[in-house]
Amino acid sequence: MTLENISANKSFGGWHKQYTHRSTALNCDMRFAIFLPPQIAQGQKVPVLYWLSGLTCTDENFMQKAGAQRLAAELGMAIVAPDTSPRGEDVPDDAEGSYDFGLGAGFYVNATEAPWHRHYRMYDYVVSELPALIEANFPVTSQRAISGHSMGGHGALTIGLKNPERYRSISAFSPITNPINCPWGQKAFTGYLGTNQDDWAQYDTTELMKTSQVHLPALVDQGTQDNFLAEQLKPQALLDAAEQVGYPLELRMQEGFDHSYYFISSFIDDHLRFHAKHLGL
Repeated sequence: MTLENISANKSFGGWHKQYTHRSTALNCDMRFAIFLPPQIAQGQKVPVLYWLSGLTCTDENFMQKAGAQRLAAELGMAIVAPDTSPRGEDVPDDAEGSYDFGLGAGFYVNATEAPWHRHYRMYDYVVSELPALIEANFPVTSQRAISGHSMGGHGALTIGLKNPERYRSISAFSPITNPINCPWGQKAFTGYLGTNQDDWAQYDTTELMKTSQVHLPALVDQGTQDNFLAEQLKPQALLDAAEQVGYPLELRMQEGFDHSYYFISSFIDDHLRFHAKHLGL
């Protein structure tokens, strides 16, 4: 698979780079960003943190706003940030142009409904295609962690819970924890997966946690002043599920913080150190 490097910026002794490639899973061209820490210049292979962003975002939001590169460079951790949905002239978008469905809102599921099923397979892309591409083309190990924000927090938690053999740890900021019971999730799942709610449950963190057999370490941060807290995010549902099965979830309610990257940048170091511990760094 051919990678095209479209940008490169030196950062904390390492490199932030953007690439495009043709995705088989999504049937379109895709872009991702990668931060490569300075240790690779010394011949080391490093583990990878995969970051999944939220609604309306691209690969650029986290890389430009979170301020993660300094500590990632110190720890010796690569960070990979994919786009949030397929894109391109042939990729369908919501007919009404809404922000919470279609382009920029892939929800990290494998769509089964037409016309979305031909391109909207972000689950397969994040779980299988992208890591295989990264590990074949960059000096990284097969040790992985996964994190994300909002819709991406939903993606990180569900993917980690469904694939515990592929990751060492999971974390999230302001995740959509119970999408089968919130407007964002109900709209997206109806469009991408149809009306059978049994199909929805396989992408719902709260439902997956209730039946999880392997318990990966998990850290979640949620701001108390988040505008989406009660209606869309529902962290209490996740906490209740974790307590029900004894899942080792650390959920921290951060007083006064909202849904923005001001929040993420305030606690990103905690998340990087959390993952570094479980990646053996």
